[in-house]
Amino acid sequence: MKHNVCGLEKYIRMIIGVAIISAGLFYGSWLGAIGLIPLVTAFVGYCPVTHALRLSSCPVGESPSSS
Repeated sequence: MKHNVCGLEKYIRMIIGVAIISAGLFYGSWLGAIGLIPLVTAFVGYCPVTHALRLSSCPVGESPSSS
């Protein structure tokens, strides 16, 4: 799998994921589990939706280990 989530986008996805999970815990809703999606895509560095749209936030020559 080629990485398509790098740099600032990773940090934004992490913040959004934690915020959704926190809101779910605060309100006692299982919908907070949706926050796992941006967290997983941030840690793995790959998002299938981004791939389907043929987008990437990774620079052309960047290796996966450098992000």
